[in-house]
Amino acid sequence: MTVTVFESLKQRLLTLWLVLRLYLRRCQHDQIGMVGGYLAYISLLSLVPLLGVAFSVLKAFPVFASLREQLESFLYANFIPSKGEELQNYINGFIDNIGQMTTVSILVLVFVALMLLHNIDKTLNKIWRVRKRPRLIISLSIYWMILTLGPILLGVSIALTSYIVTLTHMADNYTAGLTSHLLELAPYGVSLLAFFMLYQLVPNIKVRIRDAFWGALLAAILFEMLKTGFATYITHFPTYQAIYGALALVPILFVWIHLCWLVVLLGAELTACLHEHHQQRVLHEQNRVLQQESTDVAS
Repeated sequence: MTVTVFESLKQRLLTLWLVLRLYLRRCQHDQIGMVGGYLAYISLLSLVPLLGVAFSVLKAFPVFASLREQLESFLYANFIPSKGEELQNYINGFIDNIGQMTTVSILVLVFVALMLLHNIDKTLNKIWRVRKRPRLIISLSIYWMILTLGPILLGVSIALTSYIVTLTHMADNYTAGLTSHLLELAPYGVSLLAFFMLYQLVPNIKVRIRDAFWGALLAAILFEMLKTGFATYITHFPTYQAIYGALALVPILFVWIHLCWLVVLLGAELTACLHEHHQQRVLHEQNRVLQQESTDVAS
């Protein structure tokens, strides 16, 4: 019994070591640091158009008008720690100017927002080694559906969250501190769900739920740790302010977006690594069965 448990533990540790080695090799091969910088640059160019389209969609539905402020507060609070309000003032000024633009200019903004989604899709599929891609018109249709339905679904989720918080306030009469515990866990749950959907739905390949979950869990933990660490640095070590002065928000924003993309790519690499390891195990098992059948036939 003891030998069996020891062998099982040894096998698990060996599997963990193989997965870790494969994971590090993939991260190095895919040059996630450079890819993260590229995506950060594209994100900076597409940030205003993307938010402009998203908030315009919400504005078109009066039922979500009251949720826009909550949505903005949630996005900016989680987008860049300790600088969300300052960033919100700048971006809202840009978004307000969209209403004064011509139709052609608005179409260009929508195109830029779609190109961000296209680059995200292309990068993640490259991580999964996917060569067969849908036609561009199909991809653009999917991206447009994300741009239009995404803000609506996010508005619905915030409405449901507000409703749940209201119910937990009532439940506090019976279970003290329930609301505070739920609010502490909410960011982790939202991050985990967002990363899980990203890794599960974006790759043009069937991704196992287990693999997507572990990748999303890693990304969610890293993201929440990153938020805490970044906010601590900005609050207690404001050396950037003395160097950049009024332009300090620009490098802070770029560094934050770059770090966020690194988190996304690390989680994606883990999911793809687990998927590759599973495929190798399946192939090895199939080869073993074929060899056994050949041996049986020969004998």
